[in-house]
Amino acid sequence: MKITIYTDGSSRGNPGRGGWGTIITTPEEVIELGGREDLTTNNRMELMAAIEGLKEIGEASEVEVFTDSQYVKKGISEWIDGWIKKGWIGSAKKPVLNKDLWEMLKKEEDRLKKGGAKIVWKYVPGHAGVVLNERADVIATMYADAIDLQLYRGAKDEYLL
Repeated sequence: MKITIYTDGSSRGNPGRGGWGTIITTPEEVIELGGREDLTTNNRMELMAAIEGLKEIGEASEVEVFTDSQYVKKGISEWIDGWIKKGWIGSAKKPVLNKDLWEMLKKEEDRLKKGGAKIVWKYVPGHAGVVLNERADVIATMYADAIDLQLYRGAKDEYLL
């Protein structure tokens, strides 16, 4: 089964109040997820969106994760193996920021890969009219602003934006 995930994070101040939003689609279902933290950064919220999206998945043959964060996309697909080999030291010879979340993201990615899933990380420009990315942004922003939001979980053919 192919699963698609759209993720986004938001922060009101950096650091400040933050929120994350994730939309998971399968051939039959759509699941919206969101959360907030009182003191965080945008990068942490971008990572949390990806982590929580992957955590929600049981088995899959292919997972496409769309993010508007080059930090997340490049971090997980290009940089993380080097960070691990160097003891979590980045190219500037300083400790990698958000190591705790990178470890969680790697753990979830590894879990899915061990189950046979192929995971593809894709960059999508933010605020460019990509419908599910825009919805993930709304979820993240509303959580950052502590606004009540009805999240959807149900049949894909009944999902309306």
